[in-house]
Amino acid sequence: GDEYQWKGPFYFIQGADPQFGLMKAWTVGDTKNGDDEWGEEIKLAEQAVQAINKLKPKPKFFVLCGDLIHGMPGTQWREEQEKDLKNVLKNTDQDIPLVFVSGNHDIGNAPTRETIDNYCKNWGDDYFSFWVGGVFFLVLNSQLYFDSSNCPELKEAQEVWLNEQLAIVEKQKCKHVIVFQHIPLFLRTPDEDHSYFNLEKSVRQKILDKFHKAGVKAVFSGHYHRNAGGTYRGLEMVVSSAIGCQLGEDTHGLRVVIVTDEKIVHRYYSLSELSSQGIEKELMDVLAE
Repeated sequence: GDEYQWKGPFYFIQGADPQFGLMKAWTVGDTKNGDDEWGEEIKLAEQAVQAINKLKPKPKFFVLCGDLIHGMPGTQWREEQEKDLKNVLKNTDQDIPLVFVSGNHDIGNAPTRETIDNYCKNWGDDYFSFWVGGVFFLVLNSQLYFDSSNCPELKEAQEVWLNEQLAIVEKQKCKHVIVFQHIPLFLRTPDEDHSYFNLEKSVRQKILDKFHKAGVKAVFSGHYHRNAGGTYRGLEMVVSSAIGCQLGEDTHGLRVVIVTDEKIVHRYYSLSELSSQGIEKELMDVLAE
């Protein structure tokens, strides 16, 4: 109950796209069936967990912004990939809650009621909200914005729920509102063209306006396998690169996000940097303010 109250600055860790199986699939140029090995991703996910476990003070939670595994619903290696990821994640310090966000590989590019139900059985709800220290967090299923043609009623249900949540924000005094979703609203600018890696323009604009009106401070996502981001009327869109396969010049990494009274400050660290050095003094000073 006391999580509604602001108790001073804290931080959390954001990761995205561990995506067990993509590195092999990408190397052989067969993203449909080439995901029969994921030893490399297991090592990277283990490195991520070890880096997080070493941090002091502990982060409030560790959120994974989708594409937990590469195997799409109904494909051959999916269950083994999920099992191996769970085995790695269960070594996360038990005082650090895990927050899961559904990605397109977790529920399909055009999800169905069945693929979403399966995800929920395995990883928890596909959308939900929670409070930490006076900050309101929303986790969304961005596939319903991308292609809900197989389950329009589920898109509608999320929409009704989201409006209810944002109405709570108006009534309840909260320091900040922060959103997690897999697909970025945009990569660099709010008016950029639609592509595989962002949401369709008219959909995006509706969400941006809704978030702006509700005072959402930041949206954190993955999906792009590169770092990117931009702003829209005071809302920051933060796109984090992958724990797993890199599609650009970034390193396998995690983002440290510090929430203060006034602002949200974040930095992307490579896994090796976070493991060996932890969070730099400059950010720790922000946390101590």
